[in-house]
Amino acid sequence: MNCFMFPGQPLEGPRLLPDDADFREIAALVRERASLDLASFAWTGPERTDSVKLQVYGVAMSLYRARRLRREGIKAGLIAEHSMGIYAALAASASLPEGEALELAFRIGCAAARMGEREEYAIGCMVGLTHEPLMAIAGNNGVHLANYNTSRHFLLSGERLRMEGAVAEALASGAFSARTFPCDAPLHTPLLAEAADDIRSILSDYRYREPAVPLVNHIDQDCLAAVDLADFMLREMLMPVYWERTYLALRAAGAGRFFEAGAGESLRKYNRWIESQSM
Repeated sequence: MNCFMFPGQPLEGPRLLPDDADFREIAALVRERASLDLASFAWTGPERTDSVKLQVYGVAMSLYRARRLRREGIKAGLIAEHSMGIYAALAASASLPEGEALELAFRIGCAAARMGEREEYAIGCMVGLTHEPLMAIAGNNGVHLANYNTSRHFLLSGERLRMEGAVAEALASGAFSARTFPCDAPLHTPLLAEAADDIRSILSDYRYREPAVPLVNHIDQDCLAAVDLADFMLREMLMPVYWERTYLALRAAGAGRFFEAGAGESLRKYNRWIESQSM
């Protein structure tokens, strides 16, 4: 069974964009629904943050890659999503049209970004430590688990100064790598409760259809129904992404071929690591 995987926000913008009819259609939708010109990577409307720009770009590339897979005759038997990959996954499962999925990602990103106007936040990418010592470091520094990607690859999120302390402690504790990246808001942590009312209001503006392909969520690995989608999208902003257990659940459900629909190959790399640890 084929599984389409939709990754979250890329860490960098485009180097070379595709040039074909599918991409031009997606780029037109991005200009219409999110006021972003992908060719120049600049806003055509009010200026937004770099994080929102990357989020919109990530969804656009996921929509494009999904189109190209379908044109190659590859059909998904399962759909999986990681973090903000949920928006492209909604379009791929026919729960929302592509334009609405782009618009929703843009609006949610803007709502979360307002948190960054009052506080500086950062992501900490931690490689090498296992879950238990990493959680002790997070607790010591007042930051939160955001992504459990593999048994030795995690993202933490929280206030920037606290994150710098967590990175220093992780390196002193034997992490292979520990780096910080600036972000607008501490996605996938309880701190996002500050923006929950705005996000809930945005989510209520859309009518979600039943997924035409089973859509597996990254929290508890259940298949999402239309009635679940708005609640899940709010819940996933407040809780960590659990990719390792999601991948294992997809394999147990019969997925044998995995296609990453997005910018980059982060999920494929995580999958290879997970497989190496389970042998």
